[in-house]
Amino acid sequence: MSASTTSELYRDYVMPTYGRFDLALSRGEGTRVWDEAGKAYLDFGAGIAVCSLGHAHPKMAKLLANQAATLIHTSNLYLTRPQGELAKLIVDLVRLSGKVFFCNSGAEANEGLYKLARKFGAPTGRYEIITFMNSFHGRTLGGISATGQEKVKMDFAPLVEGFVHMPFNDLAATEAAINSRTVAILLEPVQGEGGINPATPEFLKGLRELCDKHDLLLMFDEVQCGFGRTGDWCAWRSIVPSGVEPDAVSWAKGIASGVPLGAFWAGSRPTASVPLCDLLGSGTHGTTYGGNPLVAAAGLAVLSIIQEEGLLENARNLGDHLIRELEAMNLPAIRLVRGMGLMIGIELNDLAGEGLPSIIATKALMAVGLLVIPSGERTIRLLPPLNITKSEANEALAILKKVLGAPLREKIT
Repeated sequence: MSASTTSELYRDYVMPTYGRFDLALSRGEGTRVWDEAGKAYLDFGAGIAVCSLGHAHPKMAKLLANQAATLIHTSNLYLTRPQGELAKLIVDLVRLSGKVFFCNSGAEANEGLYKLARKFGAPTGRYEIITFMNSFHGRTLGGISATGQEKVKMDFAPLVEGFVHMPFNDLAATEAAINSRTVAILLEPVQGEGGINPATPEFLKGLRELCDKHDLLLMFDEVQCGFGRTGDWCAWRSIVPSGVEPDAVSWAKGIASGVPLGAFWAGSRPTASVPLCDLLGSGTHGTTYGGNPLVAAAGLAVLSIIQEEGLLENARNLGDHLIRELEAMNLPAIRLVRGMGLMIGIELNDLAGEGLPSIIATKALMAVGLLVIPSGERTIRLLPPLNITKSEANEALAILKKVLGAPLREKIT
C-alpha cells in the first residue's frame, strides 16, 4: 500500500480532467456511502443516475460473483447466453420490436446512433443530425460535436461535421432546420446535464410527425433518463404514454447499476435493403468488451430486480413526494423545481458565497451529509437510487430545508 493519501495519489498520478470534490469514498450500502474517515452520506447522486439499486445490493452482488466464477469475457466472436437474454429482456421491457447492440458507455451508445443514422442516409447522401441546445451526448469527439453546449467544444476543433443545434422544445425552429442533408433528429426526452429539462408532449409528438413526413430517424438519448429513472422503462413514455415511438434509443448509466454497460436499440422499420435493426451488418460496428457475460449478467440482475421490487412505481411515488414537498417549502433559495420520477432538478437563485450557486449548494449539502449533483451554473440534481425509502426521502428533504433555509441565502437576489 502507498503511504500517500488518496488526494495525493490523484494529484500525482490521475489526469485532472474532472472538477472533483475533496471527498474520498471507501464503501457503500443501500442509499449510503462512507468516506475514508468513516463519515456517512445519504447518496442522492447515485453515481450520476447510475446506481439504480444503490450500493452493494445483495442479489446483484451474488449474481455477479457467480458469473465472475463462471465466465467473464469471451469477445464478440462467440455467443454467450447472458447477452442474448439481456437483449431479449430489453426488447420485451420497452415493448418495441427490434434488436440491441451492447457497448461500454453512453458516449459509445450514442456513437452507434450517429453511425446508424449515416448508414441509413448514405443511399440518398444525407448525414446531418439535428440536436438541441443544452443537450449532452458524451465526451467523445462525436459526442461533443452532437452536444448543444459550447463549453464542451472549446479547443477541440475541427469538430465532426453534420450536427445542427436547435432550441429545445421549439418545433417550428426544428422544422425550419430540416433540409436535403437532414437524416435524423436526436434528443434527450429529459435533458440531464442541461438541468433536468423535460420535452413537452407536443414537442415529442411534433418531432415524430416531422420524421414521418421527411423520412428521418427519430432517435432518443436515454442514457441518463432511461430504465426507470422517470418511473417508466422509457422516459419518453413518462411524457407521452402512447403515440410516439422512436426509431432508435441509446442507454447506459442505470442499466447495470455501476457495472460499465451501454446499449442502443434500433427498430424494425423497413429500409431500402433490410430492417433498420439489421442495417449495421457484419464488420460495420463493434466493441471488444461490450455485452460480455459479466456485464450482461449485471444488466439482467438490475433490470430483473427493478421489476421484482416494483421500483418503477417507487420512483414515481417518491419522485412525486419529493417534488411536492420541495415546492411546499417555498424557500427563497429555490427558484424552480422540475423533473419526473427520481430525476429532479432544483434551480437556485443567487446564493451567498464564492462560486456558482450549484457548487455552493452542493458543497454545503455535502458538509452535512447529503450528496447531490450540480448541473450548470444554478441547478442541483436529485438522482437517488430507485429503491430509496420514504424515510430516506424525508431525511434528504430535511437536510435540503436546513441548508437552503440557512444563512447560505443571505445574498439571494
